Amino acid sequence: MTHLDDIIKSRRDTRHFTNDEVPDAVIQKALQAGHWAPSVGLTDATKYYLIKSTEIKKAIKKLFLDYDKKAAKLTDNEQQKTQYQALKLEAIEEAPLGLVICYDRSVLNSFTIGTVGSNEAIKFSSVCAAQNIWLSLTEQGYSMGWVSILNYYQFKQLLGLPENIEPLGYFCVGKPASNYDNQPMLQQLNWKQKQDVPFIEEITVLHESKIENINFENQDKIGFSSDLSEALQYKIDNKTKPTGSLGILEVLAKQIGEVFQTLEPKIIQPNIVVFAADHGIANHGVSAYPQDVTRQMVTNFLEGGAAINVFCKQNNIQLSIVDAGVNYDFPMNASLISAKIGKGTHSFLHGAAMSKTELELCFVKGNEIVATVAKTGSNCIGFGEMGIGNTSTASVLMSVILELPIEDCVGKGTGVNDEKLQFKIEILRKSIEDYKGDTDLDSKLAYFGGFEIMQMAGGMLQAKEKNMLVLVDGFICSVAFLIAYKKNPSIITNAIFCHSSAEQGHQKIIDYLKVRTVLQLDLRLGEGTGCAVAFPIIQSAVAFLNDMASFESAGVSGR
Repeated sequence: MTHLDDIIKSRRDTRHFTNDEVPDAVIQKALQAGHWAPSVGLTDATKYYLIKSTEIKKAIKKLFLDYDKKAAKLTDNEQQKTQYQALKLEAIEEAPLGLVICYDRSVLNSFTIGTVGSNEAIKFSSVCAAQNIWLSLTEQGYSMGWVSILNYYQFKQLLGLPENIEPLGYFCVGKPASNYDNQPMLQQLNWKQKQDVPFIEEITVLHESKIENINFENQDKIGFSSDLSEALQYKIDNKTKPTGSLGILEVLAKQIGEVFQTLEPKIIQPNIVVFAADHGIANHGVSAYPQDVTRQMVTNFLEGGAAINVFCKQNNIQLSIVDAGVNYDFPMNASLISAKIGKGTHSFLHGAAMSKTELELCFVKGNEIVATVAKTGSNCIGFGEMGIGNTSTASVLMSVILELPIEDCVGKGTGVNDEKLQFKIEILRKSIEDYKGDTDLDSKLAYFGGFEIMQMAGGMLQAKEKNMLVLVDGFICSVAFLIAYKKNPSIITNAIFCHSSAEQGHQKIIDYLKVRTVLQLDLRLGEGTGCAVAFPIIQSAVAFLNDMASFESAGVSGR
């Protein structure tokens, strides 16, 4: 047997294979080694799928090539792009055997030792299995290469994998045609040099967590003078139009003038901030889409391809994207505001989604983000969100805050059918019934909350403190606003509710707050799209107040 150190030092990133078939005995021995790998809570969460079909390999290769173009665009400069395109990154069609190593998220439906700190421990177990498989293959004279440049949503569709099965990637398996002089291929080709020894440092100092406990309770209070309100109403009524004929535009104009305490308000540098995070409850099949779509959509935001990008560009609105807790590590050079509390919340079906400390940190992060926006001179901020499973989280929060039956709060979210909606309701009802925590608001927020929802609530409260207009999007943002409202009811004076969502719970919140929405378009997208679409109407309210002639200035007879 080859010495273990020699096996470990030999490189795993094989991209050139001979035509030799992989004997069944070889792959079975390797997969058994994978099965023996450390696994969290002794779960059998790792699944293996073998690919020998030429047709399937070609389809996967095409998927790789499509995504490889996107990867090339993300390189740092033209030289690196040229180097990248020259690399041999995969051997999907050449390797005699394809292997898909997956982890099964459904094991999180019941308590699993080791996942309390991180749901990703399930994924880590499968990575350990991949390492063992590579070690076994190498010892037997074979090897494998890991292909991860794929659109995983499409990859799962191609293979017909169930929603709960998440692939680590596609692995090419065969007899290596080159050992690259026992160097990583990328190192041999001067892409990047790997250090000879690992980074090691002993931590000897205990760093205490310092979270400033910001108290938003009953903050305020910027009152509106009756003189200013009367002057605004007089100005509106004396424009060259019948009284009240501009409908909600007149209501908006007066509200905006009162917020900014002037008869000639101006909206300066409008900004929409989209907060993204993952939710542990999504592991239980409450959404029509897999959790990885959160990560994919954040990437789409950053690349300018989403609806919110289009509408912000159309209406000259600054757009900011926040990683509040996505189950993914984004590159450090991404134009992303990093406010990650964790890689998604825990499932509140089994316990608290987050700790009280994490809840406080959410409010601090949201506060800081909006304070930074305010420093640019912006006086108008819209809130948007992205997170697979967050309609479930928002529905439960609405239910426990307003003490409504969960059936009155739950909607189809992102496209679930009637059967799945009933399943979703049952999961959420059980979560609420099993709650044995304290009855105060913060205890409920920590137990059922989502990182992005709590950061939005904290950001809205900071926007009120900075006396900004607060543009509220649809259902999930309105739940965040409901939380902010419970902490400081006076925030209602700064809020403009941009649209009535197609989610049934949204109209109930609107009714509870006794407010009106600007639009009714049956939107259910999120992302802050309602804020961006409604913004020109809000601008119209300001424009008529400032620029429309009065009866007196136009020489038109009033009543």
